[in-house]
Amino acid sequence: MDEDKTKTEKDVSPAAGESGIGRLSRLISSAIDDRADENEETKPFIPPPSQPKLKILTYLKPLPWILCAFFGFSFLWDFEGYSLSLFRWTFPLEGIIRIVSVSGLIGYLTNWIAITMLFRPLSKRPLLGQGLIPAQKERIAYRLSLAVSEDLINPDIIKKKIESSDAVRKYRRKAAIDLRKIFRQTEFREEVKEWVVDYISFFLENESVKKQISFEIADEIEQRLEKNPIERTAVKTYTLLKGKQLHELIESTLDEIPFSVRRKIGFVDELLDELPGVISESSEELDDAITAILFNLVNRFDVQQIVEENLSRYDEMKLERMIMNATNEQLKTIQYLGALLGTIGGLVIWQPVLSLIVLGTAGISVYTADRMLYQ
Repeated sequence: MDEDKTKTEKDVSPAAGESGIGRLSRLISSAIDDRADENEETKPFIPPPSQPKLKILTYLKPLPWILCAFFGFSFLWDFEGYSLSLFRWTFPLEGIIRIVSVSGLIGYLTNWIAITMLFRPLSKRPLLGQGLIPAQKERIAYRLSLAVSEDLINPDIIKKKIESSDAVRKYRRKAAIDLRKIFRQTEFREEVKEWVVDYISFFLENESVKKQISFEIADEIEQRLEKNPIERTAVKTYTLLKGKQLHELIESTLDEIPFSVRRKIGFVDELLDELPGVISESSEELDDAITAILFNLVNRFDVQQIVEENLSRYDEMKLERMIMNATNEQLKTIQYLGALLGTIGGLVIWQPVLSLIVLGTAGISVYTADRMLYQ
């Protein structure tokens, strides 16, 4: 009999429970959806505004082309025999165009190569090697995930946020109010009643389930009557008069249960009337239980592993696009600033003392002006 019981539970109970719970869930979900318009709207996430294009980049972009033009022009003419007299000092100008243009181009190309080597080559090459970010992708993913899990989001931070926001109590109160309004709906109550009757009928219409229940009840009755001979005799007499076994009488009684439930279905109204009050009376216990469940779920999340696994799944091209989309303007500015700094370096090579005096004066002036504007 135990084997039959196990088999019956496996064959019938899960399907029946799944169907019934699913239907009840749909009833509540449908009622909640009908009240969706009454609920407060959640604020959509607004991404940060895109940064305006750097104005300096507009002026720096032509610089490499200008330097190329000057470099080519230096082969035709480069101040041969010319000099500059300033404060009794004479500065020869011969070769200045080539010095400045070559220095500027070297600065530009150096920064271009350095930025390119961050991402390229994507795969390891015999002579050229591999780009810094593709080669260190696993390490970058680990370090970034570690920083995120330690400093940005971790179970302790989430727990503190849940506690400080008082979200559990707020949503429990809101759920209680919504459930109270849903339970008052006549249509919802009728559907719940119908679900109760259908759910009971589903089990009892299955012959194997019904037989199993009747045998279990009969066994329980017989065990209880062993120490009560008078009641046992009365039961046996009754079964003889009816001409049926005890489990058969119980089985016929089970057939009447759905009709009895339908006649006395009013208990559902009483239950739905009392349930919101029970929830309110147990508010603290519910809050503690929900909070404990949330904390248990949070503790199961390994933020570092989640971030690391997602970053590791990024291919090299996707990782490059992600970084370039966020820093493209800044990287290009660094690249073109290399041309400007190289040009300045060429002037220092041409006349170190004069260039350093001019550059020092200009640097101090810019720094002073920036401080004044900042304050």
